[in-house]
Parts: sequence; C-alpha cells; structure tokens
Amino acid sequence: MTDPLFDIGGKVALVTGGTSGIGLMIARGLVARGVRTYVSGRDAGRTAALADELAAAGGHCVGLAADLADAAGPGALAQALSAHEERLDLLVNNAGANAPGDLAGMTVADWDLVLNVNVRAAFFLTQALLPLLRAAAQADDPARIVNIGSIGGLHIPNWEAHAYGASKAAIHHLTRSLAKALGPDRITANAIAPGPFPSRLTDTESDAVRTSVAAHIPLGRPGEADDIVGLVTFLASRAGAYVNGTTIPLDGGYIAAL
Repeated sequence: MTDPLFDIGGKVALVTGGTSGIGLMIARGLVARGVRTYVSGRDAGRTAALADELAAAGGHCVGLAADLADAAGPGALAQALSAHEERLDLLVNNAGANAPGDLAGMTVADWDLVLNVNVRAAFFLTQALLPLLRAAAQADDPARIVNIGSIGGLHIPNWEAHAYGASKAAIHHLTRSLAKALGPDRITANAIAPGPFPSRLTDTESDAVRTSVAAHIPLGRPGEADDIVGLVTFLASRAGAYVNGTTIPLDGGYIAAL
C-alpha cells in the first residue's frame, strides 16, 4: 500500500525530452506510479513508439512531438497537451542540448541551440502552460514545476562547457524567480542538479567518466534511475508540497566534496 504522503497516482505530468536519458527514467517512473504521463520528443515516430512502450504495462503515456529549439515549439507543445488535458499537476522541463564547449570553436549557432533549448524553451513552455498549472493548483497540494539543471551550473568543471554551464546556471536562477512569481498561485518551482547519469550527453561506461566518478564522487557510482525518480516523486507528492525555489544537487556528494 502506497503511503499517501508520497502517492502521486492520478496526477497529470508532462516530461520534455522524455524519450531518452534522465527524461526517460523520469517518465518510466511516473507511469509506473499511476501518473497520466505525456512525453515530448523531436521525432514523432520515436516519441509515439516510446510512449506506447511505457503504457504497455498498464499505465497511461502519450507521446507529443515538439521541436523545442524552435521558437514556436513551446506554444505548439502546450496546445497539443491542452487537447488532452484540462489541468497539469507536474511539468518537468528536462529537454536539453549541448554543443562543443571549446572557447575558440564555439559558434553562434551552437550557443543559440544550447540556450534556446535549455533556457528559452523552459521559460516559454512554463508560460504557455500556466492555465493548466493553475487549474491543478491547490493550497495543500500545489502544481509543480521541476526544472532539470546540472552540477555543471553549480561549479566550473575541468573541461570547457561554456554554453552548457551558463544555460544550467540560468535555469537554476530561473527556478528561483518562478518560485517567487508563482507561489501566490500555489505553483512551486524547484530544480534538480544531477551529477553523472547515463544519457546521450554522458557515457557513464566510458573510462574517463568511470575514473572521474571514482575520484570525485564520495558514493563512488553514477546516478541511477531510482535516484532521479525518487526525488521527482518526492517533489511531486504531498511530502514535497512545501519545497519551493531550491536547486537540489543529485550527485552522490560531488558538490559537497569540492
């Protein structure tokens, strides 16, 4: 029997970039916990197939195609979700982009891609979904925004990641400003700053990452699906209803040990 304090069954969630990496981990975990889950991805066929796979075990998952690098993408995604739902309990702004970080080699196109997906899209999707978030908000159970940041936005790594680090620092700051602006509407905003997790951006099986993990993470391992799902579940549940405006490192102690 699920503890009511942590029960999120029956809620409605949207996970952007939900077809791979951390987004897929979150989406899979939400579906398994009875959440009506929507995932977005650029490839319509792949997104629909992935959603069908997640729903096959008996849950609810629908894929919504969206290109969040395009200025019109967030509005189109919000409109697509509105065709299915009248409320949104949980928005997970997870979609992310990276580009070669070398200072001399960074192009305007690289910079714009990273900032547009990682920051601009999160802001304007949140803006477009405010009617659905407000419809879900309650005094003792607010609607939730969870932004996926990065420890790369909390410190300067040993490699160059100028656009990526700047974008993640920006999303952490945006989280705080959203928390202040939307708190009176009973909508909370928090960010998670993951350390190394398996994803298309981080190969946790590579020798370089294994060496870094062993040397710098006190728990001695990369993140796993249950780690990110557990934290998102907490933030989305009654147990996390009073947490607002914070960025939570999910890194096995990496930032604390610097």
